[in-house]
Amino acid sequence: MPVQTGYPGVYIEELPSSVRTIAAVTTSVTAFVGHTRRGPLNHPVRVTSFADFERRFGGLSSQSAVGHAVHQFFGNGGTVAVVVRVAAAGSGKEACVTLDSTEGRSECPALTVHAKEPGVWGNGLRVAVDYDTPEPGETFNLHVFDAKGGARETFTGLSMRQGHGRFVLTVVNAGSSLIRADVAGDDDGRPDPSGTVSKPFGAELPDLAVDLTVKIGDVERDFTLFDPDQDGEPPAGVTELALLLERKLRALPDAPGKRAFAGAEVTAFGRRIQVVAGSTDPEDVVRFVGQCANDLGLEASVNPPVFPLCGGEDGDPPGPRDLIGSEGGKTGIQALRGVDDVNLLALPELAAYESTEDMITVISAAQRLCQERRIFLLVDSPTSWVSVDTARAGLSAFEPVRGNHAALFFPHIRLTDPLTGRLRSFPPSGAIAGVIARTDAERGVWKAPAGTEARLAGVRSLTVPLTDRENGLLNPLGVNVLRTFPVVGPVVWGARTLQGSDALDSEWKYVPVRRLALHVEESLHRGLQWVVFEPNNEQLWQQIRLNASAYLHTLFRQGAFKGGTPREAYFVKCDKDTTTEEDIERGIVNVLVGIAPVRPAEFVIVKIQQMAGQFEI
Repeated sequence: MPVQTGYPGVYIEELPSSVRTIAAVTTSVTAFVGHTRRGPLNHPVRVTSFADFERRFGGLSSQSAVGHAVHQFFGNGGTVAVVVRVAAAGSGKEACVTLDSTEGRSECPALTVHAKEPGVWGNGLRVAVDYDTPEPGETFNLHVFDAKGGARETFTGLSMRQGHGRFVLTVVNAGSSLIRADVAGDDDGRPDPSGTVSKPFGAELPDLAVDLTVKIGDVERDFTLFDPDQDGEPPAGVTELALLLERKLRALPDAPGKRAFAGAEVTAFGRRIQVVAGSTDPEDVVRFVGQCANDLGLEASVNPPVFPLCGGEDGDPPGPRDLIGSEGGKTGIQALRGVDDVNLLALPELAAYESTEDMITVISAAQRLCQERRIFLLVDSPTSWVSVDTARAGLSAFEPVRGNHAALFFPHIRLTDPLTGRLRSFPPSGAIAGVIARTDAERGVWKAPAGTEARLAGVRSLTVPLTDRENGLLNPLGVNVLRTFPVVGPVVWGARTLQGSDALDSEWKYVPVRRLALHVEESLHRGLQWVVFEPNNEQLWQQIRLNASAYLHTLFRQGAFKGGTPREAYFVKCDKDTTTEEDIERGIVNVLVGIAPVRPAEFVIVKIQQMAGQFEI
């Protein structure tokens, strides 16, 4: 703020710095798109470990190449992945259950609970209902259990009335990671509570010195509810009655190997009690049998302890159309359009396609997305490539997709399958993405993710062992081979893009050069957003030159560029030569950035000369 001078003296004014830092973007966040056991369909989810993947997408499956690829990614040094679950159109169903209501009327549906995501996993969900709330006449509690995964959620004080602050749809659908709810009926009747619920007791409790018969599943026992000689004073209210009944039930002898009554829970709410078996097995229904039970109102409402969801079906593996998806609907790979910081893309399911034409169609669509979003695509060689000869013969199919935003890797890798304990072949893209992430973290994006440092962790062997001569047949064609060397083991032994064939003579021949350029482009794209709508004059151009040069100088000091001085390594030009008066009238600022990337040393030639003798001078 300008200083207002009012008296002779010295004034201090702080001026904002003209330097705006351009931060380097991430380089190795990998997107995996394909079939998984569970998870939201066509919705990108960021995971930072394989444990995260297991929680959100169900872990490994023999039908999911994506699960194994993610496992290999994190095992080889990957840190962040974005997973998009895709299924065949029209396949997959959500498990669900409809909860009925009998509050003051004939039985009618009240609430339908759906699994949050389609799949068989939803059949393991259970829900329970109770009325133990501060407003027992209107609200209820909803408990969700995952019998397979152990997850549990509880939503208290819910109401079926839409105007209520705890309306069930608002609270559950916004807060649950397991279920979503829909109102099933036309009125606001609450779903019936789970377990056995008594009728309301009066102000005075009835005679409790009665013999009761209780049955849970196929186990039946008799007991006396209240014995003055053993239990002392009779319960004074419903809460004391609930505690007494729970103690009696838990003291009953169980059948050998069973604990049917040990987990029984009795809750008092209002003037009623609710009895559940303390189990997530819907078969463990608590039933009180006999005239005495009827006199105490313990047969008023009998439901299972939990209501199981059912009907869930896994989706079929996606086809080419499903993987490509719709840009408008943001499905398939197009779902990545709304995600920032994705740098690598892996489609491990493509390798198993029998039709090479379908594979090329998906790769072509993926490359278009990668060019628009500055992403690099990792392409697995087809499973049918079982030798060098079949690889060379099949390479002609890749001519339409020889772009510089993708790299092809051959052969497949063999690892111990965690599901079976046996050796099995896998597409290498997941492991290679992990190697790239590890290389970026240790050396930088400008270092080729290949060589003896690019070891493939966990890989036991390769499906096609290659010799130096066989390697020499594929490398000039732009195929990155995986090799096994003594002591070192399996490694990545190539760093060329699909445009890296010697015959094409492309300036984007090498993977690190292409990825470094993408890294610089994205960093400058984000770091210069502040320029929009600034006055287009020399002062602005000077700030652009200063900010961009500071960012590039940092990369130069880290070894990203060749040259001994900054002048030899990069330049930034933004002045009246790049931005003419006509450009200024049209609101355009032209910034010219040049970089001198360091290309990898593919061929190391050692020359040895024999010395004929030494002469002292």
